[in-house]
Amino acid sequence: MADENVVLYEVRGRAAVVTVNRPDKRNALNQQVRAGLTAAFKRAKDDAAVRCVVLTGAGDKAFIAGADISEFEGRTPVDQWRSMSEGPVFDAPERCPKPVIAAVNGFCLGGGMEISLACDIRIASTAAKFGQPEVNLGIIPGGGGTQRLPRTVGLGPALRLILTGDMIDAAEALRIGLVSEVTEPAQLMTRALAIAETIASKSPVAVAAAKEATRAALSLPLDDGLRMERSLFALCFASEDKVEGVKAFLEKRPAEFPGR
Repeated sequence: MADENVVLYEVRGRAAVVTVNRPDKRNALNQQVRAGLTAAFKRAKDDAAVRCVVLTGAGDKAFIAGADISEFEGRTPVDQWRSMSEGPVFDAPERCPKPVIAAVNGFCLGGGMEISLACDIRIASTAAKFGQPEVNLGIIPGGGGTQRLPRTVGLGPALRLILTGDMIDAAEALRIGLVSEVTEPAQLMTRALAIAETIASKSPVAVAAAKEATRAALSLPLDDGLRMERSLFALCFASEDKVEGVKAFLEKRPAEFPGR
């Protein structure tokens, strides 16, 4: 499989569908996949026609089943530090100003789970399996798992997954709040694209501001977060989207947001 094909990019409606395409390796993350994902998120960010991103894995076995462990053999601490300090792919979904939906269709483990945690919305098929199995290799999560997982599901459930290395199924992931919805496998992408289209119908200016303000709540003290929210709220009043949204509401018609 050519390196350029390990990450596929397709626009469906107003959503960019990004697919990790190594089904024979359970879509494991290697250097080419990491570079491809980084490029795909940048492409989506720069495409004005794209208003939402759906991230998934090829085949029916895995979303992303973790890192390609073959790359770990012989790697020194300096090699690993250099690899992780060059714009980590694990931060790309979070930094993308457009909402990112993870459509988890199978194994979502290790680095794959960490990438999903950086997405804004996670939905799973009933066949999905989640876990942070790094302790089984004598290491710890290094792509944000120790930080984003407790912020998502709480300290207790996060520590259970990180310290045991155990996998959980989609039903348990829904129960602890790791995912927001579970569907049958055949309906997963249909549902993900429906959510993406709902988001795409809203003001892109407001959606980007809402994502930024809401994510800031995880790192800012309340007073600072409220200050940011008020600033972004006021900034929206300078947009054409706000003018159109208010006008459409008063005229009792659907808004057609220009995204400016």
